[in-house]
Formats: sequence, structure tokens, C-alpha cells
Amino acid sequence: MTERTDGATIRDVAEKAGVSKSLVSLVLRGDPHVSDERRRAVYRAMADLGYRPNHAARALSSSRSGIVGVLLNDLRNPWFAELLDGLTTTLHAAGLTPVLSESVTVRRAGGDAVQSLTGLGVDGLVVVGATPDAAALTEASALFPVVLAGARQPRLPGGDVAVDDDLTGARMATEHLIGLGHRRIAHLRGPGEEGALRLQGYRRAMLAAGLDPDRYAEAGGMSEDSGYASTRRLLTREDAPTAIFAFNDISAVGALSAAADAGINVPDGLSLVGYDDTYLARIRHISLSSVDNGNYAVGVQAGRLLIARLDDPSRDARVVEVATTLHVRGSTAPPRRAPLP
Repeated sequence: MTERTDGATIRDVAEKAGVSKSLVSLVLRGDPHVSDERRRAVYRAMADLGYRPNHAARALSSSRSGIVGVLLNDLRNPWFAELLDGLTTTLHAAGLTPVLSESVTVRRAGGDAVQSLTGLGVDGLVVVGATPDAAALTEASALFPVVLAGARQPRLPGGDVAVDDDLTGARMATEHLIGLGHRRIAHLRGPGEEGALRLQGYRRAMLAAGLDPDRYAEAGGMSEDSGYASTRRLLTREDAPTAIFAFNDISAVGALSAAADAGINVPDGLSLVGYDDTYLARIRHISLSSVDNGNYAVGVQAGRLLIARLDDPSRDARVVEVATTLHVRGSTAPPRRAPLP
């Protein structure tokens, strides 16, 4: 059966992209062996032609629903936006329809987010970020593929994972501050395995520079309020830090507010580095130096992992790590006062 949308067929897409029909089919299935160059050519051709895979035709030839559940814990976190963009773009290109559900909202209404998606007859599930629904996800993984995006927990049998390189990202952030001349560098620790890896990256950079990694390691949490409270505690110390590396951008914004309330200018009196490189970091009056964890690429990889798992349910589980980069902005500078020996 030939898939057709507004007159455009797979053959039309193949001719415009300069590739074979079979390669277009591979791209639609998210095959990881297709080169990025050819994949982009197919995507461009689809966009130019207005082509969209025909779900009805696909449903007639298979037992799949063509629906993929996407479970988030809290939509208010800006970290999700670019990851969802990469994920949904990849799923749509493969002819799959993502349906979003938010754990917090569903739980408040007395429901179960995982069960609500299961009831839709989804072909698979992508879990974005940390989630409290570990037990339900373990049960669901016996019914259909479950892929984790941006989080390494919970551990699921046969579950694929797409994440960034937390350890390297944290090391880069800390080394940036050390390179500016800071010696009193605090870290606002976060939860879960991601928090542990970022703490480990911070510790490695501090130890390599001959600095004490335990002196300023502060439980910072994930929220603006927790970042604010942690920074207030740090700034009341006689040996207050001259720089802070926060678990994420949201807690870094809390640290920024705490510095302002204490009458400390950023970056002259305190340098700040966040993590995730969300839109918050790019707001001009915040201008936060932040680790870019490749959220869009993580979303793309999560989509590809799910598609590959749908095509081959028995394949070995994979963990794909996306490289991180550091974007230096106006929140970091050399320390104004001489560091303590």
C-alpha cells in the first residue's frame, strides 16, 4: 500500500531527496544506520512536499496503533521544551503520533498517568526526565517498549536510555570557574543518578586542581526556592564562595536572587554556572553561563531508540550519551577579591 498525503508519495519524497524509496522507508522507521546527511535530505523533501505518513494505511497493514505515549513529570520545567521538540519531530517523521501526559496533573486528579497512556493502546512509551512512577513503568515495560529520555532511572528490563554526559558537563563547568581563578567554588547538588554524576564531575575537577571538593558541596535541589535557600546559607559563611556551579538553570536563578538580596553583584562578587542551557539562561538580563546538555539531540536519540525497539523488540538495551558543551555568558568572571590560600 502506498502512503500518500495531498498527492505526495514516498516515491515523490525519494525523487526530491535524490535517494531510493527503501531509504525513505528506513528514515521513516528511524533506522540508526542512515547517515545524518541523507536523513536531513529526506526530512527537507518531506517538508517541501508537505508529506506526512498515512497512519490509516499503516494501521491496515500492521497491528500497531501508531501512537506513542510521552510521560513528563512536570511541564513547568523549561528543560523539557527542546527535548520534546527533538523527540516529537523524530516520531512524526516516522509516522508516529505522540500523546503527552503529565504525572503531576494526573496524580492531583487522582489518576495514574502510566495507566491512562496504556489505555490508549500506545505502541510504546517515552519517559522524559525523572518520574515517581517507577513501579507502574516496570509493569508497562512488559507490555510495550519504554525509553527513558534525559534520566537514567528507573532501571527497566530491556529499557533504552538517551541522556547527556552529566559527568563531563559538570567537570567542564567547574574547570571553567577554576580557569577564571576561582578557588572557593560551591556546588549545589541535585537528586538522583544525574545529581550524583554531576557531583562526581565537580569533585574530579576540584581534586585535579588541588582543591577541597567537600568544603562547599551543598544540597541544592532542583527548584528556584531550593537554590535560593542553599545560596543564602553559603553566602553567610565567613569563607563564602566566590563561585557557584548549580545543578540546573532553575536553581541557578534562585542563587542569582539570593546574591541580589545579599547585595552581591553577579559576576563581580559571585560567578554562577547553571546546567541545561534552557531559555532562562539566554534571557538577556540573566545571561547565565550554562552547560548545554544537547536536549534536542537527546530527544532525537530517544525517538530513534523507541523506533528501533518497535522494529526489533529483542535487541540489546542501549544507553546513548549525547555530548555536552559549555556556553559562557555574563554570569562568570574572575574573582574580584583574592581567594583564600
